[in-house]
Amino acid sequence: MSPVDVAQRELLAVAAQVAGEAAELARTFRETAIRDVDTKSSETDPVTAGDRATERLVRSRLAELRPGEPVLGEEEGGGSAGRGGVCWVVDPIDGTVNYLYGYPWYAVSLAAQVDGVSVAGVVVEPASGRRWTAARGAGAALDGVPLRVSGTTRLDVALVATGFAYLPERRRRQAAGVAELMGRIRDIRRGGSAALDLCAVAAGWLDGYFEHGLSRWDWAAGALIAEEAGALVRLPGAPADGLGADLLMAATPGIADPLRTALHQAGLAAI
Repeated sequence: MSPVDVAQRELLAVAAQVAGEAAELARTFRETAIRDVDTKSSETDPVTAGDRATERLVRSRLAELRPGEPVLGEEEGGGSAGRGGVCWVVDPIDGTVNYLYGYPWYAVSLAAQVDGVSVAGVVVEPASGRRWTAARGAGAALDGVPLRVSGTTRLDVALVATGFAYLPERRRRQAAGVAELMGRIRDIRRGGSAALDLCAVAAGWLDGYFEHGLSRWDWAAGALIAEEAGALVRLPGAPADGLGADLLMAATPGIADPLRTALHQAGLAAI
């Protein structure tokens, strides 16, 4: 095993330990969290006390286990995703609206990035305890069982997921595009957690997923898990390819190109 492999496995072990602890805190904190809610970009974009407490735990534990390494988080910012060593990227609760309502599709997402590229990532579901993991070049797993994307090659029988913006005017444009897309695929799903939608692609539970406007903490771990399971992943900020700069897309290889074309045809390439 090369030194790089060893380093990535060490990062993955730390991510798994810290994300597991954070998921347990989020789960036990939820009853208090639903009584302490603020909003961010709009009234439909909440942040709970559980989000904040979970991120504080992650930062504290990383400071103990990986002292001196920066942390980029959804609630407290900080860190740097650029060049220069390891940066940890955390979404303390991905799917906060689901968390707020008690809907179990939410997760703690934690990734280690080097030069802005994810090399280890963990997504833990507090409600179920399921743990999704990946290290670059070493594959992806769900609770230790290796993952592989679906073998779907036809877009018309593909199950595709997406998400919507918080601002009403953008949501209306996205909904119109999805209505057009519906005639080209099997069906659409909207789970409310980008990290878990990416994991679902990795597991073959979904054939594809796309969403506009995600932040690095939304996809840093999940995109690596999908990629290591065999998905073709297009990250936000990819070089000019006809798709919007803020669009993330992950799909099983057999439908990646047809899905890209369908997004263009449905007016969803850029929203």
